[in-house]
Amino acid sequence: MSVARNQLLSIGLKERDRLNKELGGGLPPGSIVLVEGDYGAGKSAISQRFTYGLCEEGHTVTYLSTELTVGSFLEQMHSLDYDMVKHILNENVLFLHADIGDSKNTFASSGGDGERKELLRRLMEAELMWTSDVIIIDTFDAILRNDPKFEALVRENEERQAALEIISFFRDIISDGKVVMITVDPTTLDEEAIGPFRSIADVFLELEMIEVGNDVRRQISVLRFAGMGEQVGDTIGYSVRSGTGIVIESRSVA
Repeated sequence: MSVARNQLLSIGLKERDRLNKELGGGLPPGSIVLVEGDYGAGKSAISQRFTYGLCEEGHTVTYLSTELTVGSFLEQMHSLDYDMVKHILNENVLFLHADIGDSKNTFASSGGDGERKELLRRLMEAELMWTSDVIIIDTFDAILRNDPKFEALVRENEERQAALEIISFFRDIISDGKVVMITVDPTTLDEEAIGPFRSIADVFLELEMIEVGNDVRRQISVLRFAGMGEQVGDTIGYSVRSGTGIVIESRSVA
């Protein structure tokens, strides 16, 4: 589905939750979206909500997961009442599994046993995954941390330069209106590696878990939202419920 440069990519489900409205009507085309959150903060749940909603709106999505196989992805989506089977069958979504700890990994190997290949290079060369309207990589920090070339640059304190090269590639991808969304656990990377992504992200969302008494509440802090449509909430409270999916709990408007 082609999208005009000034037309937001709706994440849909307006009858089920208010997330699309809270985010001003959708994602701006031609943007890099950074979703940060510690382990367990809900990065995958938000990625899956975006994926399902985008597909429901007629957009195509590539979802690359470093944790889930296609079977576990479908099980998780089913548990959230996001029926992805029809979208996979209709080729609205391309699901890819990057098992970074496995020598049989699609991106990690193509040669001898135990030989670690350059994950980032192979990722960039996988042309099919970049043909969708939206490309979601969950979690991107795992790919960085397991790429031997990136590791070597970290040891040489050159990770910032490596990050800038990746960003240049992303910029080429989004030049015709695509969206690249990456999720990152900021506790696994140092500032030199993650800083450039924070600086250039058109949309920067931070997922947090806040303890309130005996309760733990989840919230999305909107740190940046370039090209927004309507007013975007600066803090969006939400929960993840089995059989329901994402539920918006509260809203605080900047």
